[in-house]
Amino acid sequence: MRARMESLELLANNLANVETGGFKADREFYSLYTSPDASADPQTGVFQTLPVIEHHWTDLAQGDLRATGNPLDFAIDGDGLFSVQTPRGVRYTRNGNFRVSSAGLLITNEGDSVLAKGGSPIKLQPGVPVEVGTDGSVRQNGQATGQLDVAAFDPGSINKEGHNYFAVIPGTRPKPAGGTVLQGKLETSNVGAPESAVRLVAIMRQFEMLQKAMNIGNELNRRAIEEVARVQS
Repeated sequence: MRARMESLELLANNLANVETGGFKADREFYSLYTSPDASADPQTGVFQTLPVIEHHWTDLAQGDLRATGNPLDFAIDGDGLFSVQTPRGVRYTRNGNFRVSSAGLLITNEGDSVLAKGGSPIKLQPGVPVEVGTDGSVRQNGQATGQLDVAAFDPGSINKEGHNYFAVIPGTRPKPAGGTVLQGKLETSNVGAPESAVRLVAIMRQFEMLQKAMNIGNELNRRAIEEVARVQS
């Protein structure tokens, strides 16, 4: 039942972020648990095992790329993450829904600065058209103003944080990204809403069945105790 509850929590969070740009779904990895009180089957000699969620993992598969027409929306087709300066340090995201601050900085919806190669913020002139190449190079009025820092990491070297950010495990260095930057597009969440909804219903039914089985076991134990007490009296 605990494993089913954890699955429900993961699925509920995934479904809540179906419309979140660049969101990556959380999945669970199961293993088998043998209780210390478990006894072997008298016919097969096999011990009864139960499923348990050993750990969670993030599905980094790319979502669909949707055209928005907004010149400050960017998507990465392929491998890579945008670098962002946050109060907690440099973080990475696939959500390229950016805007220009009053100070002329390219920022995220949380107000964090989008970084250029070399670690400096991307500076733009408000109201001036922006052109971004597939390599992330940014130009205004025909002049280069910087290049978006797009980094790539091995799947096991980054962890999810809030605001759709990823944090890098200490000691991990980025590698060259193979993806291309597309202007005027956003990557959608990679959560499959129909599949997740079907799984949600199935897991809820499994949980209800396990709950009924537990109640039946408790009722049998109660009746057994009552019968023992009646015989002894």
